[in-house]
Amino acid sequence: MSYAPPTVAGKQTAQQLAQLSRTLYERGWMPGTAGNLSMRAPDDPRRALITASGRDKGDLCIQDMVEIDAETGEPSRAGQARASAETSIHAALYRTTDAKAVIHVHSPHATVVAHRAGLDAATSVVHIERYELLKGLSLDDPATAQLPVFPNWARVDRIAEDIAAHVQADPSCPPGLLIADHGITAWGETLGQARNRLECLEALCQLLVLSQTELNVTRVS
Repeated sequence: MSYAPPTVAGKQTAQQLAQLSRTLYERGWMPGTAGNLSMRAPDDPRRALITASGRDKGDLCIQDMVEIDAETGEPSRAGQARASAETSIHAALYRTTDAKAVIHVHSPHATVVAHRAGLDAATSVVHIERYELLKGLSLDDPATAQLPVFPNWARVDRIAEDIAAHVQADPSCPPGLLIADHGITAWGETLGQARNRLECLEALCQLLVLSQTELNVTRVS
């Protein structure tokens, strides 16, 4: 079934998302239909485009982008594909941060750290210190980061609620998060910045895995 391309955000934004999705798929970070991307519409930041649910991330086109209300996640036009199952997480980040783009992937090292650090029914943080790559996260203190890890609830909106509460309580938290057993999400003021931060976080997680030392994890709720 075909769907009309988004109109408010324009074809350029949809094409940017499709191109980055293919790139991340080719890196092995969005295998199969896993992962999702979104971006606020440059001509109307109240709207956003997000990848459709159940699509092969290596083969997306502009028709596979769904126009939503950026801060509620509700579809803003009829006749579109179904938005990503994790749309509520994107909307929570748009409500609580200055994000204009959000990327969620299953990059291998971040997913391993999310698996090791995830606590049942509790939010935790992984403490990361001293690595030069921390400077790529635009932190107040570039020498340390507390990367949050959220429980992987069956209800995605519950995960979104946890994320919104955490970000609001700690506005200085890094522009990224893990979901236990599930992968990594990063955001930024542009799609390029979100991608760069995602790459830094995945590289930091790779260093944690390669160090073969016990993760420094603290339960926060």
